[in-house]
Amino acid sequence: MKLFKNAFLILFILVLTVKMVDAAQLQPVSSNVTLPKKYTHEYIDSLSDEYKKVTNEQIFHVALDMMKGTTADYSRKAILGYNKSQYPMKIEFKDLSELNQSYSTFDAVGWKKKNKLYIYINPKHKDAPPAALAALLAHEALHQDEYNSLSEETYAWTMEATVWCEMLKQYPESNNLESSLVTRENILKQLLEKGNYSDKYIKKTVYANEGYKNLPLTSPGFSNQ
Repeated sequence: MKLFKNAFLILFILVLTVKMVDAAQLQPVSSNVTLPKKYTHEYIDSLSDEYKKVTNEQIFHVALDMMKGTTADYSRKAILGYNKSQYPMKIEFKDLSELNQSYSTFDAVGWKKKNKLYIYINPKHKDAPPAALAALLAHEALHQDEYNSLSEETYAWTMEATVWCEMLKQYPESNNLESSLVTRENILKQLLEKGNYSDKYIKKTVYANEGYKNLPLTSPGFSNQ
């Protein structure tokens, strides 16, 4: 009986240690970020089990939670593993110039390494409202292979704009005009509204984007249906 109690005690300590390590690895939301009242410290901590395999940044946990029940829920599920790779995507802030110097000014990059998918976000957006990050993640999660095209980017940008419109209705306090990511999202929103909620003007913007000048019109494995 004593041996059993000792073994149980050791197991309990090991489990507690693992939980403490997991908690220590979590990166809390910056104090510079204003969150909706719903997102208390306790509520944010409760999201850890669902999203810790994706990222240790709690601001992304909040962004992913905001995506539930919106047009972005498809992207949220893709991030959790319902994608072409069948693995959860990994999300992190990263100096994008480390991938390619030409990416240094990008807001985000979808990346495939071996069989794993990654979403890298420019660190300049660490203090962005999570609702704006949710719109950006909705876009990037649509890129699920090494191929890309003008059609795929048009669809992804339109998704991003649509999600941002939904986010503003639910979380109007997210429209922080000091955030460069919010500036991006509001430009996309204006293009969407100008086109009467079609991709008409977003498509023109994508096709004129210098960063996409070498992309083909379509790409394998992508369908906007």
